[in-house]
Amino acid sequence: MGEKKRRWGITKKTLTGIIVFTLLMDLSLCISGSFVFDKVIQRVYNERGYVVANIIIEHIDHDKIAEYTKTWTADDYYYEMVDYLKYIQACSDAAYIYIGVPREDKTIKYVYDSGSTIGFEDPIAAPFDELWEAYTKGVKPDSYLVRHSQYGFLTSSCLPVRDSKGKVVALLFVDTNMEIIYSTLHTFILNLSIISAFLLILCCVINWRILRKSLINPLLDVKENLDYFALNTSVEDNLLEKVQSNDELRDLAVSVTAMERDIVEYINSIQIITSEKEKYSAELNIAARIQADMLPTVFPAFPDRHEFDVFATMTPAKEVGGDFYDFFLVDDNHIALVMGDVSGKGVPASLFMVISRTLIKYTTINGGRLSPAKILQVVNNQLCEGNDSNLFVTVWLAIIDLTTGVGTASNAGHEHPAIKRVNGKYELSIYKHSPAVAVMEDMKFEEHEFKLNPGDNLFVYTDGVTEATDVFNELYGSDRLIEALNKEPEESNEKILNNVKNSIENFTKGTPQFDDTTMLGFTYYGKDILGEK
Repeated sequence: MGEKKRRWGITKKTLTGIIVFTLLMDLSLCISGSFVFDKVIQRVYNERGYVVANIIIEHIDHDKIAEYTKTWTADDYYYEMVDYLKYIQACSDAAYIYIGVPREDKTIKYVYDSGSTIGFEDPIAAPFDELWEAYTKGVKPDSYLVRHSQYGFLTSSCLPVRDSKGKVVALLFVDTNMEIIYSTLHTFILNLSIISAFLLILCCVINWRILRKSLINPLLDVKENLDYFALNTSVEDNLLEKVQSNDELRDLAVSVTAMERDIVEYINSIQIITSEKEKYSAELNIAARIQADMLPTVFPAFPDRHEFDVFATMTPAKEVGGDFYDFFLVDDNHIALVMGDVSGKGVPASLFMVISRTLIKYTTINGGRLSPAKILQVVNNQLCEGNDSNLFVTVWLAIIDLTTGVGTASNAGHEHPAIKRVNGKYELSIYKHSPAVAVMEDMKFEEHEFKLNPGDNLFVYTDGVTEATDVFNELYGSDRLIEALNKEPEESNEKILNNVKNSIENFTKGTPQFDDTTMLGFTYYGKDILGEK
């Protein structure tokens, strides 16, 4: 097993979120503040340079400057101007003050520079196009003239110098060291970081205490209560006392308490229902055993009789079913075969099935040789009495003379039987049906005569066979039934019924069925099998 994954609770997550938020907020404030302050401080120092430049412009002789740009020779005024400019440079804390003439080859020839003599030439490090436009058009540059050069990292304030005729004869520069600007910026960022961090930490501490009291602690109380409930399945009454906030958390606590009480009541009800269901299931199992015991389940059913063979099965869809089959000797030479299917399912259908089977057998044996149609007529009237549930039963009833193989059958709304002649295959025997038994009183039933020859087989069943469904709700149908019967048509009735059962199970593939599955197979051998004539 790998190492168990570390679990972070809501307290750790909230605290971590607040700390991360504080750091990100502080970082964002510092970055945005430094960006804004950088622009502001550059503008301030640049404008301060222009203030100094304007003062110089007002106090120097422009025409003398124009003369120096032609003669490049110093005189007494020149040295007076040099002293003045050095004084201004010292007082203004400017890095450099100089006057020069830019040239198209991107060089500048100095009229005055504190570090050189008149006429000294130097490459221009600042943006040339803006300087050239200032010199040729006499306009002040729009942007900051920031540059890296051999003299350092500087920003320049530049003004054109005009003679008395208004012609630009030179440019005056006041340079500010960018280190001063960045030093100021760094001091600002440090102060901003400290102040913002202090304020944000204070705000987060207050926010944490509020969240802890109003949100986290109540949520932890609800979790603790639910953990206790999961272990003990009982309501802890002090949850509503712990959560006193008048908000959604209070509503949550009320809902949790109500839910826990409902669950406890539900569990108690389930226990009662389960107990009753177990008792009911036990009673149903007893009823199912009684019902199964009522149907003939011992085979061979008549081991001393060799004129015929019979085998039957019933698989209820519920604990007890509404299908039934029966076979019994009316006298020494006649056998009755019965297949029935009661409408409905469960206990009511099972009770109706018991009554129907009992009445059919009693009337057949004690009715004084009544025909199948007459038997069903008598049973029909008896079942209609007091049938408030409006249940009915489909019945196939046949009485077969074992000496001749001649039989009489009455079909009251039941499925068509299948017959296999000797050495032949199973086929459905289709004929007109009568209505089901117990639909209405005084109803007459049709009957017909058929003949079985030695070796012929008869197969009867309920609609639970042909109406078995798979997962796609497709019906098993008569074609699959005939195919299963003819898989091994010469085998015993038990084997043939088992083939049909397996075919249904392969078709349904475990899909729950909603109707009982009942089948009966009968083979007529006749008296000749015993050598009787």
